Amino acid sequence: MGFLDLPGLRFCILLTEVLVPFAAAVSGSSLGSAGVDSSSASTSTTRNGVNPVSLGEESRLPVFTLDYPHVQVPFEITLWILLASLAKIGFHLYHRLHTIVPESCLLILVGLLLGAIIDAVTEKSPPAMKTDVFFLYLLPPIVLDAGYFMPTRLFFDNIGTIFWYAVVGTLWNSIGIGISLFGICQIQAFGLIDISLLQCLLFGSLISAVDPVAVLAVFENIHVNEQLYILVFGESLLNDAVTVVLYNLFKSFCKMHTIENVDIFSGIANFFLVGIGGVVIGIVFGFVAAFTTRFTHNIRVIEPLFVFLYSYLSYLTAEMFHLSGIMA
Repeated sequence: MGFLDLPGLRFCILLTEVLVPFAAAVSGSSLGSAGVDSSSASTSTTRNGVNPVSLGEESRLPVFTLDYPHVQVPFEITLWILLASLAKIGFHLYHRLHTIVPESCLLILVGLLLGAIIDAVTEKSPPAMKTDVFFLYLLPPIVLDAGYFMPTRLFFDNIGTIFWYAVVGTLWNSIGIGISLFGICQIQAFGLIDISLLQCLLFGSLISAVDPVAVLAVFENIHVNEQLYILVFGESLLNDAVTVVLYNLFKSFCKMHTIENVDIFSGIANFFLVGIGGVVIGIVFGFVAAFTTRFTHNIRVIEPLFVFLYSYLSYLTAEMFHLSGIMA
């Protein structure tokens, strides 16, 4: 499926605007803190947004309360995943639909439709689907699924070609896009003379890293040649280290007034550190997981839990040191 930074469903937020005043009216006033003066008690409010009460008033047991902000983030993420699952079921109920349009493209269209509906609503609260939520909670299981079921023999048989595409190909794309864009900016008609070469290279490093999730989904549906599949998948897996280093390198260079030779050598060292460091962390946690599962012969039920936990820990550990969590 295509992965977009989709915001959560906002219908429940709109419903909250109607139910919260009703809940506040039913639940009454909250109890003030003991030992405070009447002026501080009159300005205090509860978590549910209930009207402030004076110290002498007595609170009553509410019949019905609504605290949507307390569960907003997990609730909206769950609705988002549920919507994607229901859409997937609907696509396969009509057997000819997924043969005409790829499933990932249909999911993208659903996301665009929901985005247009949310944009038309005047709700101003921030969406639950933020960047950190996606990269820390939704991306790791996707990467684990792809890596766990990856054909290992084909991957290592074509490791040279994959590295050539991932390293040299990504460098070529980033530098080529950056230099071409800089040349276009030099044309007077566009009025972009003030854009520097480093800024163009920064954009090139950002735009050249394309994760072919939709392409791989189509390859899997049509049962394409395994070697072609592993080349595309392997390149998308290993180019993460290259693009992360290039983006951080050019971003740091753009903030510098002068670039010295030591900065260039530091960037090259960081290039190898991000990739190799992610691999080392993955290997360490892999050995720890293998050693732990040696003692689970009588409790097989917890073995899948160790697989998820050690994989997720390797991802978070790599991200903590600004290494490649995907490679880990």
